[in-house]
Amino acid sequence: MKIIHNDGTTGECLAEEELHVLRHSAAHILAQAVKRLYPEAHFAYGPATEKGFYYDIDLGETVISDEDFPKIEAEMLKITKENLPFKSFILSREESIKLMQERGEIYKVEHIGDLADDAVISFFQQGEYIDMCVGPHICYTKALKAFKITGISGAYWKNNSENKMLTRINGVAFASKEELAEYEREMEEARQRDHRKIGKEMGLFMTDNLVGRGLPMFLPKGYTIWQELENYIKEKERKLGYQHVMTPCVGSVELYKTSGHWDHYKDNMFPAMEVEGESFVLRPMNCPHHMMIYANKPRSYRQLPLRIGEIAHDFRFEASGTLKGIERGRHFCQNDAHLFVTPDQIKDEVAAVVNLIFDVYKDFNITNYRCVLSLRDPADTKKYHQDDEMWNKAESALREVLTQLGIDFTEEIGEAAFYGPKLDVNVKPAVGAEYTLSTCQLDFCLPAKFDLKYVDNNSTEQTPVVLHRAILGSLDRFMAYLIEETKGKFPFWVAPVQVKVIPVSEKHLEYAAKVNEALENAGIRSELDSTNEKVGYKIRAARQEDRVPYMLILGEKEIEAATVSARDRDTDETTTMSLDEFIAKCKDMIANHK
Repeated sequence: MKIIHNDGTTGECLAEEELHVLRHSAAHILAQAVKRLYPEAHFAYGPATEKGFYYDIDLGETVISDEDFPKIEAEMLKITKENLPFKSFILSREESIKLMQERGEIYKVEHIGDLADDAVISFFQQGEYIDMCVGPHICYTKALKAFKITGISGAYWKNNSENKMLTRINGVAFASKEELAEYEREMEEARQRDHRKIGKEMGLFMTDNLVGRGLPMFLPKGYTIWQELENYIKEKERKLGYQHVMTPCVGSVELYKTSGHWDHYKDNMFPAMEVEGESFVLRPMNCPHHMMIYANKPRSYRQLPLRIGEIAHDFRFEASGTLKGIERGRHFCQNDAHLFVTPDQIKDEVAAVVNLIFDVYKDFNITNYRCVLSLRDPADTKKYHQDDEMWNKAESALREVLTQLGIDFTEEIGEAAFYGPKLDVNVKPAVGAEYTLSTCQLDFCLPAKFDLKYVDNNSTEQTPVVLHRAILGSLDRFMAYLIEETKGKFPFWVAPVQVKVIPVSEKHLEYAAKVNEALENAGIRSELDSTNEKVGYKIRAARQEDRVPYMLILGEKEIEAATVSARDRDTDETTTMSLDEFIAKCKDMIANHK
């Protein structure tokens, strides 16, 4: 593909650069289309992205929605068919400012002011549209053959919340219509799996702007799943010697200054609250509280390792554009724990954490994951606690342990916590990019900051090492992961409603009620459908909307034989058995996490 550079020269584009150039050019064509449709628009930034492009635009009083996408796409298509050439030129700073002022591009003028005095200021023009840009671009607009507008969101000018909120129009672009069609197929699959859509259909959770963005509320069925996850992981931890605690959802600013979070994490916290001369903040994580629990009394090496666990409510001020249902909210509950260990216990405790992670993944049939050793970026002096000796010691220790355990891992620079390196287990969901689900972090930093001690076998005070670990991550995100992986068809033991009892007609209702009561008394989550709907409708609703694992269809035949006919959600097969047999089957699935 031929491209044009900002100095006016043309050349061939390397294969790996083609999509970037195409998508960057698509952003300019988008801007031209928007300017034609909304002449009052002013333009900020419009880069290429991994899958496409976006442009941040000041539309004044105009508000656009997804209903406007077709006309924007139609105007973009018109521009491509006009086959306008991209032309480049370079101007002096004064000429550049004058040009942008004449065109009313206030954000471009401000951007010029941010450039170095000797910066080369280049422009690209296609038709009547001129944009300040370094390029390169396609030579003619007709080279853009496959594109689509995908969404809008808000974006602050220069990513600063004190500046004006602009409208970000997002799009995708591909080299061929076939690639665009495949992308659209993947997006439709993602929509069908979206935990927000399924959560609403199944009545699992809700949000309301009156409560606040990013603050989901779990409804009875959703909270049932949440409780199952909590009980499951707590039982696993208790068997491994964890002691569970409960700590406040707030802490003093001084607590977070001591831990270092105030310096390294303040921008992700909610603002401090002033009360009676003290400053408090909603906690973004739990480690400072757990450090104080350890420091509550003298400790001996004989008491280590000490494993403190908590299902803890945390709060982080996530940007509104990043919020996504229960996958990413401003309130969430971590399956958190801190293990206080001696240096010679590190290997065994890390091994136990890793084994627990993989044991949990087996129960949930999680197979598509990879392990990452996340290290600091030594050049980033702002993000990370400054102590080269500590970092070298911690990174070497964790790398050595993972190698000795025979764990396959890759290393990634700049992904460590501010206080230490970590093992991240990243899952690849059915749709979308991978993300970290479980983590185990090695920390020599916070124990020293809180002056934690234990007495060793020589009666000498030593500083413990801390392992920060989360197995399910946050229960909220883990639940979102499960919803999207299963499309809401939860395993029997997790399902909010495990059995739906469906009488064929009203005259079978009495028997159905007795069956439902027997199931509930056996500890099985059962619901009786006593509506007047036809049995076919009841079955479809239970299977497709409620996604119930088993439906018991009860009619005359079942009453006479004192049996139940159980229809399997996943196979659609119906099996007749005694109620006792069915209850035993259910209990076996619960006990074995099926």
